[in-house]
Amino acid sequence: MAQTTMSIRVNDTDKKMFEDFCSNTGMNPSVAVNIYIKTVIKEQRIPFEISSDPFYSDSNIAALKKSIDQIRSGNSVTMSLEDLER
Repeated sequence: MAQTTMSIRVNDTDKKMFEDFCSNTGMNPSVAVNIYIKTVIKEQRIPFEISSDPFYSDSNIAALKKSIDQIRSGNSVTMSLEDLER
């Protein structure tokens, strides 16, 4: 079977962590990526769940910005953890 080269961009930290993971599992990054590709082809789907983080929802970001504005304007309420648990 003919082989070809695929180039991808990844940040330096992620690349190093991925290489370390692969090394710890006894394979190299090429083998790991090939396993991923074969699984995608076989299953005709990404072989893990992909979902968005609700933290970054529009409503939550709006609430966070409102809280930041309140803190900056001095209109914040300070409570202890014990107060919040009551």
